[in-house]
Amino acid sequence: MPEHATPHLPTADRTVFFVSDGTGITAETFGHSVLTQFELRFKQIRLPFVDTLDNAHDAVRRINDAYEMDGKRPIVFSTLVKAELSMVVRQSKGMHMDLIQTFVEPLEQELGVKSTHTIGRSHNIADSDEYKNRIEAINFSLAHDDGQSHKNLAMADVILVGVSRSGKTPTSLYLAMQYGIKAANYPLIPEDFERGKLPSGLAPYKNKIFGLSIAADRLSEVRNERRPGSKYAALENCRYEINEAEKMMQREGIRWMSSTVKSIEEIAAMVLQELKSDKRAY
Repeated sequence: MPEHATPHLPTADRTVFFVSDGTGITAETFGHSVLTQFELRFKQIRLPFVDTLDNAHDAVRRINDAYEMDGKRPIVFSTLVKAELSMVVRQSKGMHMDLIQTFVEPLEQELGVKSTHTIGRSHNIADSDEYKNRIEAINFSLAHDDGQSHKNLAMADVILVGVSRSGKTPTSLYLAMQYGIKAANYPLIPEDFERGKLPSGLAPYKNKIFGLSIAADRLSEVRNERRPGSKYAALENCRYEINEAEKMMQREGIRWMSSTVKSIEEIAAMVLQELKSDKRAY
């Protein structure tokens, strides 16, 4: 490649739209689950709040523009509740995956009951107990992130431990936001390895502790993004910390897993399974 040439970036194989009369999170979550089954590159566009005919026609225009540009039908994941809006969007040149028609309408026939067809009902703040629990869990996880506080650990549903940058914080917040789980997390540091003990204050709650580990080369890569060229990010130091952390977890009888090739969703599911939590997602 010439010295000043711009590297060629891979183009997407197909454009995907997530269309919703709410936030679009449900359509996007479902769409991602399906798309991960295919080893292709997707250009992903969320179209939230398509709640008027004008917005629906605008969505059609954007979908058709993508068709003209790509020369291929865009994939459209839709959670439009209002039939008149859905009919407009289905006139576009996309390949439509309508979650309402696919799942809600057959259930109406099977159950013999009409759905409420309420936009965003599953995330209605009027369901205040669930909403309040989730907010409390998020606040708890933020207050107990990275070993900031030992206060109220008896209230924790889970305490995640592991070396720095092994995935504790994002997992804690995901558990809080999706499941209302109060999750604290604590880093295992060289001083802990020298003492041969867990951070002070955690011993009474060992039954709540779950460990995360990670491959040394991946940890070095992640740390170098934050502090390039430092001892903290050096491969040998990463190997040392991981080996010591895993030995400590084994010695203390702490359940643990490697986060190296796991998504946050997979890590959270494993934590819930190990803790046999009956918390449900919102």
